[in-house]
Amino acid sequence: MKPNCTNPEWVGRAKCVACEVRNFVLFSGLTTHELDSILQPIDNLHAAQHAVLYEKGTVAPSVYTVRSGLIKLKIDLPNGGQRIVRLLRQGDVAGMETLLGERYHHTAIALQDSDVCRIPREVLMRLDQTNPSVHQALLQRWQRSADQADHFIVALSTGPAEARMARLLITLGCVGDHPETLPSREDMGALLGITTETASRIMAAFKRRGLVHTSRGNEVVCDPLGLTQLARQ
Repeated sequence: MKPNCTNPEWVGRAKCVACEVRNFVLFSGLTTHELDSILQPIDNLHAAQHAVLYEKGTVAPSVYTVRSGLIKLKIDLPNGGQRIVRLLRQGDVAGMETLLGERYHHTAIALQDSDVCRIPREVLMRLDQTNPSVHQALLQRWQRSADQADHFIVALSTGPAEARMARLLITLGCVGDHPETLPSREDMGALLGITTETASRIMAAFKRRGLVHTSRGNEVVCDPLGLTQLARQ
């Protein structure tokens, strides 16, 4: 991953004033002058598909906020497999455990080409001391992470495998008119706690039944009504 913001030769630096990270909930309420100072150590990174943001058990110096794309948080299983515990999309934050001085709890990998901002721990700790609103914003983020984990446990780990797959496709946003790029069958299996082969069989069955239509490459368009009905099982 190549840093942008802290590279003085980056041609996009002039656009930093309009960067979405300025509206990041942790920075709400700060003046333009305060933001100019705080944002200097923050880097915008392009994470290509399969790029690793950080690995489980390593020192956690930064948190990451997702500007675009899809990031998975995974843990490796004793049998050599993996389990994806959370998916992060625009506005989500990874690596909050750094604020407790802990090592990363998961490995973060880009499932799609992604745009992320890397925020050093010191920036957030300094904000916590100088701006009272930061503490509340951090609590909101932690609660959101807990809610996402609960959703994965309940929606993607219970019920028939086909129902779980339908819920996953809905979670990924595969219910609109625009094609969506899906994770690999291996990743889908890791999300649902099923084998890669089972994930492939279910997706093939969905295509035969008209619940999923391939657009191009790994992009699909889904039948929202059919998936919603199946997801209720």
